Amino acid sequence: MKGFYSRKLHSLLGVIPLALFFVEHLVTNFTAVEGGKEGFNRSVAFLNGLPLVIVLETLFIYLPLLFHGIYGLYIAYQADPNVKRFGYSRNWRFLFQRITGVITFVFIIWHVFDTRIQVALGNVTHEELGGVMHGIVTNPVYFILYLISVVSASFHFANGLWAFMVSWGITVGPRAQKVSSYICMTLFVVVSLGFIASLIAFRGAEFQETATAMIQCSAIQQLL
Repeated sequence: MKGFYSRKLHSLLGVIPLALFFVEHLVTNFTAVEGGKEGFNRSVAFLNGLPLVIVLETLFIYLPLLFHGIYGLYIAYQADPNVKRFGYSRNWRFLFQRITGVITFVFIIWHVFDTRIQVALGNVTHEELGGVMHGIVTNPVYFILYLISVVSASFHFANGLWAFMVSWGITVGPRAQKVSSYICMTLFVVVSLGFIASLIAFRGAEFQETATAMIQCSAIQQLL
């Protein structure tokens, strides 16, 4: 039973609330595709206008994320992949789940620092987050890193759902697990495309206006 409950909690938090937050983050970012800068700003304003938003973020995002991420690193460290001996798809997905988990955790720390923490420090406003993203994704190196990261996060999310349903006894038989595997891998592709479309949208000219205004404001502040 050693580590049984910790692994169960790790698995549960990966779906509730973190998978739900992941989907919400996808929907919010995708408003940049559908509604441009105004649509994205409306979504950000709605989320940050929720009552007790700091408490909600701490209890349902940051604390679960810290446990899931740190314990996930421990699980990845302990992992013993056997793809060389048994190159089954499950074994490869087991390996990719660990690799993408590490990439995703590092990426989230980077992304939160560049966005949420900068807002908390007063360096940018919520209305300027689109400009922040524009500055990141128009850098070729950062854009490639973001592409790798969002695809990794999407795989970790989708394959994690499949693993959750297996470990919690929702998909018991081989047929149920095979069907859920197809569904989750399709979900992986759809979510990846959604995030990639959002990154491309942030490269648009309307977000460049916000980024330019931020640079000008920063230059004026330095002169003063």
